[in-house]
Amino acid sequence: MSPSDLIHSPSDIAHLIQVALTPIFLISAIGVTLNVLTSRLARIVDRARTLEDRAPEVRHAADSRSLHGKLAVLERRARWINGAITLITLSALFIALVVVMLFVNAFLRWDLSAFIACMFILSMATLAAALLAFLIEVRIATTTLRIGIEEVSREEESRVSTGGGGGSVSKN
Repeated sequence: MSPSDLIHSPSDIAHLIQVALTPIFLISAIGVTLNVLTSRLARIVDRARTLEDRAPEVRHAADSRSLHGKLAVLERRARWINGAITLITLSALFIALVVVMLFVNAFLRWDLSAFIACMFILSMATLAAALLAFLIEVRIATTTLRIGIEEVSREEESRVSTGGGGGSVSKN
C-alpha cells in the first residue's frame, strides 16, 4: 500500500487515528516524566537558595568550604536535570512531529515515511539520553548523601574519641 492509497473512507481515517494514538501515549508518559524532572529541579533550586541564605552566617573556613562544596554538588545536579528536561522536551517535540507528519503523509499524499522514521528514531535517542542524564543526577544525589552520612559519622567518632561531648544524652 502506497501513501497515496491511505485515505479513501472514514474507516481509513479511523485507522490513521489509531496509528497516531500510539505516539500520543508516549507523549503522555514523557509528560509524567517531565513533571518528575521539573519537581527535582525545583527541590534542587530550593535547597541551593537555602544554603546560599546561610552563607553570610558562616564564620569558619571549614564550614565555608563545606557549604561551597554542597552548592557545587547542587549546581552539578541542576545541570544534569536541566539537560534531562531539555532532552525529554525535544523527545516529545519529535513525537509530535511524527503525529503531524502521519496526517500530512496521508492527506497530502507525500511520501514522508523516511522522515517519520527519522523523527521517531530521534525521539527515542533523545528520550534515552534524557533518562541517562536523569540517572546520572540520581547517582550524584545518592553518592553525596552517602558521603554526607559518612562525614557525620566521622565527626561523631572524632568528638567521642577526643572527649568533646557525646558522653551523656538526656532523654525527654
